[in-house]
Amino acid sequence: MSTEIELVQLFYEVIWNRHDKSAIPSVLHEAFRFRGSLGDEKQDHDGFSGYLDMVHNALKDYKCVINEIVSEPSKAFAKMEFTGIHKGNLMGAPGTGKRLSWNGAALFHFRDGKIYDLWVLGDLKSLESQLHKRSI
Repeated sequence: MSTEIELVQLFYEVIWNRHDKSAIPSVLHEAFRFRGSLGDEKQDHDGFSGYLDMVHNALKDYKCVINEIVSEPSKAFAKMEFTGIHKGNLMGAPGTGKRLSWNGAALFHFRDGKIYDLWVLGDLKSLESQLHKRSI
C-alpha cells in the first residue's frame, strides 16, 4: 500500500471518524490548504480544525466511508460517503434528528510526506434536499 493511501485512510479514519485532532500535525502539512465538501475554504491546522469541529457539532456520529482510492506519487483521489445524524445547524438548517448521507470525491496533493492540499466536492444538492425534506 502506498504512503498516499495510508495518509488518506488516516485522514478519514482517525481525524474525521474519531474526531481526533491530535493526529493533525502528523497527517497534515503545516501549510495545509483545504476546500471542504460544504464549500468552505480553510488554511493551516487551526483553520481546518475549526471546520472539523463545525461538522461534528452539526452531525452526531459523523463518519466518512471510503469507497475507493486511486493514487500516484504526490496525488490521490478518493470517493466517499459522508453520514451523520443532524443535531445542529448545517447549511442554515437547524437540527432535525434525521440521518443524513451524501457522496463526495476528494483530490489530495502531498508534500514532504503529508497531505498538503485537499479539494473535496460533495453532492450538496442531495444534502440540501435531505435537510429541507419534510416528514409526512
